This record gives sequence, structure tokens and C-alpha cells, in this order.
Amino acid sequence: MSQLDTLLKAATEVRENAHAPYSNFKVGAAIVGKSGTIYQGCNVENAAYPEGICAEAGAIAAMVAAGETELVEALVIADSPAPVAPCGGCRQKLAEFGARDVTVTLTTTDGLSAATTIGDLLPGAFDATHMERS
Repeated sequence: MSQLDTLLKAATEVRENAHAPYSNFKVGAAIVGKSGTIYQGCNVENAAYPEGICAEAGAIAAMVAAGETELVEALVIADSPAPVAPCGGCRQKLAEFGARDVTVTLTTTDGLSAATTIGDLLPGAFDATHMERS
């Protein structure tokens, strides 16, 4: 099984655990840390909508909680007519922990797929170099 297939399986499985009682829009994410470990995340909504947690943020939090701070690949899956890109906040989170050339695969539960990169998702990303004189 390829790494992409493994990521798709992990994201698909965790998507089923999403807590989305308000939007009914379940999202799963899987990322690969530099060590090769796969971390999963799903969206978690709450009554103070939209104060929930996105799937990508959950996967990144799991990676950081495990002691890693660099991701080398990501995949996001949702039940939508076309592949869904991460929200703006998650694009910034991906850029915080991954290089501009890191592949982000966007998939649907129907098997549609699109590949992009963190740099293409967030050109001109704000990063630590912008604070060097502070």
C-alpha cells in the first residue's frame, strides 16, 4: 500500500469520528510527520458554533502532542461534490509546520482528488521571518 493510500485510509477512518451535529459536514485529515508517523484529526463542532476544531488542526495538534513539529505530507477528505481545501486558519497552521513544497491531497468520499502544495494554498504566508526585528 502506498503512503497516499495509507493516508487516505487513515483520514477516511477518522472522518467517521467527527462530531458535526450542527453542519453535518464531517471532515477527516491525516498528516505525516518527519518521522514517518501518521497523525489523524477530525472536525469537532460545539454549540458555540463556529468555535469548533478543524480536522487539519486536530491532526497537527496530535503531531505536536507526540513531540513532532514538522509535517511532510497531508490529506483531507470530506463528503462533498468537489475536493475541499483547508480553511484560511488551517492553511496558516499547515504553513507553520510544513514547507511550501509539502503536498496536500484534497479528496472526496466519492474518490475525486486534487493535489496541491502548502505554498499554493497560502502564497505569501506569514511566518517567523516576518518577526525577525521584533
